Amino acid sequence: MNWVPIALLAVPLAGAAALLAPLPADAAARGRLLRLHGLAVSGITLLLAVVLAAGFDHTDPARVQFTTDLAWIPGLDLRFHLGVDGISLPLVVLTALLTFLCFVYLCWGRSDGPGQLLRPRPGGNRPRALVFTLLVLEVGMIGTFLALDLLLFFVFFEVVLIPMYFVIAVWGGRARRAAATKFILYTLLGSVALLVGLLLVWAQTGTLDMVSLAGAQGTGMPRAVQIIAFLAIGVGLAVKTPMWPLHTWLPDAHTEAPTVGSVLLAGVLLKMGTYGFARIAIPVLPDGAAAVAPWLGALAVVGIVYGSLACLAQRDLKRMIAYSSIGHMGFVLLGFATLTPVGVNAALFGNIAHGLITGLLFFVAGAVKERYGTADMPTLGGGMLVRLPHLGSVLTFACVASLGLPGLAGFWGEMLALLGAFEPAPGLSRPLFLTFMAVGGLGTVLTAAYFLVMLSRVTHGRPTETVHAPVLAGTGPGDAVAEAGPGGGGGLRDVRAYEVAAWAPLIGLILLFGLWPKALLLITDPVVRTFVGAP
Repeated sequence: MNWVPIALLAVPLAGAAALLAPLPADAAARGRLLRLHGLAVSGITLLLAVVLAAGFDHTDPARVQFTTDLAWIPGLDLRFHLGVDGISLPLVVLTALLTFLCFVYLCWGRSDGPGQLLRPRPGGNRPRALVFTLLVLEVGMIGTFLALDLLLFFVFFEVVLIPMYFVIAVWGGRARRAAATKFILYTLLGSVALLVGLLLVWAQTGTLDMVSLAGAQGTGMPRAVQIIAFLAIGVGLAVKTPMWPLHTWLPDAHTEAPTVGSVLLAGVLLKMGTYGFARIAIPVLPDGAAAVAPWLGALAVVGIVYGSLACLAQRDLKRMIAYSSIGHMGFVLLGFATLTPVGVNAALFGNIAHGLITGLLFFVAGAVKERYGTADMPTLGGGMLVRLPHLGSVLTFACVASLGLPGLAGFWGEMLALLGAFEPAPGLSRPLFLTFMAVGGLGTVLTAAYFLVMLSRVTHGRPTETVHAPVLAGTGPGDAVAEAGPGGGGGLRDVRAYEVAAWAPLIGLILLFGLWPKALLLITDPVVRTFVGAP
């Protein structure tokens, strides 16, 4: 048994359990204790993730390392099996990093900004419940990427749903309850399909061990069974990804979620679906993957174009970013559909790049809403580079990273996915995938279009005189509080220290992986070649 994976789960779980103990009666002291507790627990978890990455044998990333394999339910041969390889390691670190940065944003934030959620007030912000919920959410997210048993994977996959539901429903915006209900219904229905597929694999192979199943490459499962299992598992994973047309819960959830909820939803929860394709669906069911790949590619490119066109029609900044995720995850799914080392590596790279870039975008969108009291782009009045030059510059950087500018992390996932479609795996129709490549290329043009249109409306031009209500009637406890009165910059403050602390690591990693993609590809490529049977 290795202690690091256990500690990665035990620390946030123990941190959440500790909040069940009585807290000081004084509201100010209670608030300080909660902020310190959230920062400390998430910081220790991040430190453990760094220890995991530092101790990982990078010369052999295809081997599962830091394994823990204990009997869980012996009568059913269920095991508490944890470990990491080159596919899961980056996602574990990304999860711990984003969770810690969310606590930095909350705990150091001003009382009239994001920090209001951790400061008790009449009517109840439930700050203790928020810290508890985020820590339980972290347990589920990290556990999903550590699990090496199919049923254990499913358990952790489901654990995240309830905390995220409450993050949206309790601390979200005005339509938070409807958005949270839509989120939970979609994901639970997807989970039913996922469970059916996993049980079908178990019934056919007699094992739930993901390592042995991946090594067997579908041996013992007829092609028809693999196709059925892939479809069931794929539907469950596609809802979480989300893939068009199973995406409609996402824009509402992002629009109504508080900033930290949007960051974790886009940065981690969407990756749980695509991770399932890389960890389970493709290596365990190779014949099923080959049969469904053309349909997966078709839905992926439809999502790319649909997401881009939907972005062009949006007025709300957060909603536009949410729709952009549908397009970006379409490139990830297109990479998987090629069933080639280039394409699958592109998908895994795009996963990490999207988590970093979209996490930054939602952080900045939250800061914009905090200052202006709205995320409605026409109402913002333009001229942010004049009013708030540093905030406008960070927003511009995040947008050009998301549209795939060379030299930034967003470029490599999209470019390599299109390259993989140029030469798909043997047995797949090359003319069909060349069509997918052409449509995906159109999607990159549309992506640039909607980001440039947004920047022209929000950051450029001369500021117009607009007045924003400090608190809009009917807002939820997660809605931002505007700081300014009339436009023209009066009262608006530029980027603050706690925002720099939360955003700087993401900016640094976007630049690092954009300029040195090999740092990530060297970890994922050996595992990918093993899974797709490439030399």
